[in-house]
Amino acid sequence: MSMDWQQLLEVASEAADAGGNVLSAHWRSLNQIRSKGRPGDLVTEADLAAEAAVLQVLAERTPDIGVLAEESGLSQGSSEELQWCVDPLDGTTNYAHGFPFFACSVGLLHLGRPILGSVVAPGVQQHYRGGRGLGATCNGEPLQVSSCSALSDALLVTGFAYDRREVVDNNYSEFCHFSHITHGVRRGGAASLDLAFVAAGSLDGYWERGLQPWDLAAGVALVEAAGGVVCDYSGQPLDLSNGRVLACPEALQSALIDGLAQCKPLPPELYNASIPPATS
Repeated sequence: MSMDWQQLLEVASEAADAGGNVLSAHWRSLNQIRSKGRPGDLVTEADLAAEAAVLQVLAERTPDIGVLAEESGLSQGSSEELQWCVDPLDGTTNYAHGFPFFACSVGLLHLGRPILGSVVAPGVQQHYRGGRGLGATCNGEPLQVSSCSALSDALLVTGFAYDRREVVDNNYSEFCHFSHITHGVRRGGAASLDLAFVAAGSLDGYWERGLQPWDLAAGVALVEAAGGVVCDYSGQPLDLSNGRVLACPEALQSALIDGLAQCKPLPPELYNASIPPATS
């Protein structure tokens, strides 16, 4: 296989479009919604059909590149440097309820780091794409992260993992903390779109825990391509296996890291949850 980054971005966009078309076709006409085990962790026939459409494009266009997909898992390729990460329906709970904040996300890792990606959001008619050295766009218009430099002026976004009912480290404390010192904190329910909105400057920063590589790959590439910075909670380079991400303009990074460091888990009794107390 001989392709450059621009050609691979075209492949990512084609694959995400294929998945997005399937999501549009199934929108508000689902026959089956089932749980994967945890409350709120859903899968539908649209997830499976969209993933099949994405994988078909990737197999035809880049047969040498392995794929890590949310529903079907890992398929190895001959390339030792590249791997696709596919979330066929990011925001399944939103989608199942008829809330139009969802996306098909296709990202490419190079040596384990997000390098480019495409996020197609049929519900809001937006197609994001971008990559390192390629810039980032939404519906063909160039993107740039916001110029916000103070948390007091920032609008942030976050999310809550499916295990939030089972663990004390559930992001409730962080949500409360930043809600009080910013213009507000939104909860979109689709990590790839949260990151795309940061890339577009519509939101000033994003943090979340409990994420998987397919949740992050495309969106992280978009933020970096739009001039933003992405790291873990401590400011170290992003580790996709860690599941913790912070994305924002560089001017907000230190303040967000400091804010996250200040937060301690809320006692479960404050929100009536049956979570065992944290051990020291």
